[in-house]
Amino acid sequence: MNFNKLFTSESVGKGHPDKICDQIADLVLDECLKQDVNSRVACEVLGSNGLIVISGEITTKAYVDVVQVAWKVLKPLGYSENDLKILANINKQSPDINRMVDRSDKTLGAGDQGIVFGYATDKTNSMMPLSMVLANDLVKTATKLIDQHKFPGAKYDMKSQVTVDWTHTTPRIDTMIMSIQHTDKVKRDNFKNFVLNKIMIPTAKSYKLNTDFKFFINHAGDFIIGGLVGDTGLTGRKNIVDTYGGAARHGGGAFSGKDYTKVDRTGAYFARYIAKNVVAARLAKRCEIQLAFAIGSVKPVSMLIETFDTNSVPIDKIYQAVTKTFNFDLYSIVKTLKLDRPIYHALSVFGHFGRTDLKLEWEQTNKVDALIKNSK
Repeated sequence: MNFNKLFTSESVGKGHPDKICDQIADLVLDECLKQDVNSRVACEVLGSNGLIVISGEITTKAYVDVVQVAWKVLKPLGYSENDLKILANINKQSPDINRMVDRSDKTLGAGDQGIVFGYATDKTNSMMPLSMVLANDLVKTATKLIDQHKFPGAKYDMKSQVTVDWTHTTPRIDTMIMSIQHTDKVKRDNFKNFVLNKIMIPTAKSYKLNTDFKFFINHAGDFIIGGLVGDTGLTGRKNIVDTYGGAARHGGGAFSGKDYTKVDRTGAYFARYIAKNVVAARLAKRCEIQLAFAIGSVKPVSMLIETFDTNSVPIDKIYQAVTKTFNFDLYSIVKTLKLDRPIYHALSVFGHFGRTDLKLEWEQTNKVDALIKNSK
């Protein structure tokens, strides 16, 4: 084993069983929000052995056929009604929780207790960990090639893994790994050469990184049986893929299928917003924000700022700047980040952060000037 300073992250494609479930849950949420911005949604999806179960608690004025929503996700991935049966088991939000969320004083309360983390680093333009950026780009590129019918024999169930060597000042790719489902007519050598030369090497070159990395492509052999036929899928089981690839801590709460009153999601987006602006303001090279909430709380009950000794100003000045610059009221967070819109299905694959392909409010660096001023 190489004991250099190596760090590894992974990603998965939209045909991965867990990601299929995430996409269904988030599309259900979007369909509810399109008709009723006050929808309260906690949607969970399980897929296994030819059966998909859509469950959870949903209180909304919208009419949403969740089974038909599921097919909007499944059919483009190649599934038909001969492959899968879908069951819906939806209940309404508990009135006890609803009273805590939609408060009598017209403020918005947290839908549950929980801890969340947000992170940013100056090592990439998106302020995301390099290994996570590369892992996501591998599956994005493969998916795009399949969509364009330029990747013969490939299917949408795939995983990537990238190890970056940080031993020296300039990072190097140590290893790239991809496993991609394919038809039974694929010639293994041709398939591997395509992945290396059309996906891996171009991705490395796009970041001006080395191309002499070690690589493993479908290392276990044929990958013919995949998706919900080959494995079980479950909402919220790819938390690290959804966030920072292991480079930052995670509070444990999943995102997909949860509306903006669920602080697992909203709090994590807000923490990323703060961390990214702190780094963009050059108050620190790395920043991790922890927020903690109590059920029904209008604001977080605590905040921790970690800069890993990379801060350029005293840490108390960063606390001062953050508390003066950002409004921590939950209702204000929702409005600032525009979370009451149907934006979530697009986030359910390829990560929730560092998405340069989407206009996301928590990825904006519009608080830099205020942070610098308030840190004086």
